[in-house]
Amino acid sequence: MTINTWDEIRTAYYVARRGTVSGAAEALGVHHATVIRHIDALEAQLGVKLFQRHARGYTATEAGTDLLQVARATDDQFTQLAGRIRGQGDSVTGELVVTSIAGLSDLLTPVLVGFQVEHPGLVVRFLTDERVFRLEYGEAHVAIRAGSAPEEADNVVRPFLTENFALFGSDAYIARHGVPQNDTDLQTHQFVASDNRESRAPFYRWLFDAVPPQCISYRATDGRALRAAVVAGAGLGFLSTFEGRMNPKLQMVMAPRPEWAANLWTVTHVDLHRTMKVQSFLAYLRQAAKSWAV
Repeated sequence: MTINTWDEIRTAYYVARRGTVSGAAEALGVHHATVIRHIDALEAQLGVKLFQRHARGYTATEAGTDLLQVARATDDQFTQLAGRIRGQGDSVTGELVVTSIAGLSDLLTPVLVGFQVEHPGLVVRFLTDERVFRLEYGEAHVAIRAGSAPEEADNVVRPFLTENFALFGSDAYIARHGVPQNDTDLQTHQFVASDNRESRAPFYRWLFDAVPPQCISYRATDGRALRAAVVAGAGLGFLSTFEGRMNPKLQMVMAPRPEWAANLWTVTHVDLHRTMKVQSFLAYLRQAAKSWAV
């Protein structure tokens, strides 16, 4: 059944309820000519008369009565569905789908768990991937993205925080190779970095320009794999200051620089931005982030 057909069936339903074209037009908020056009089109499509026309109005035929029973049940179900959907918009229930880059997992996971504890029964789905999830297709309620401000239409984009990055090395690596004293010393060290030379991460763009390719001796595509390689001593690597502080086996060998920092943004679709679930989570997230000091 097409959308147009449902409009016509709904019109027929209201004609039967009100008994007149003018009554149905008033209830539906349309012109009486639209009501007549819908009835004529529906009867032509079905090949039967749905109403007997008379001076006092319209009376459903036997075929019309059968159709209207279905229309009544469908209209009732739609009304119930609309009520449930509106109710979900005013509560923190069902699923909460949040997406971010994998590197933020250590920061976001405790936040998601804490939010779930406050809202029992909430199902949390935390999606981490290199691809950008499409909020307009309902793939996520909230996205946390890094880099320049997202510009997709119909999304609400808000600055979240600035994530600072520094150069770290493991105790084992530093014992073997020492600590670089300046940028020139970097030429004599090994590095862990993204396998994607087109990475948009500002610290990788800086590194690819600062050292020759042969210095980048360990490469991976996933942020967790890169961090594990730095911890294992494969080379020096960039980690957020939060990640670095969390691991006692790592030492900061170069302090954060403004050109290495990554801006983070919260992104929501305009249709869901004002729902209680999304607003409650965003407020909880921003409060938690005050203690991160990234």
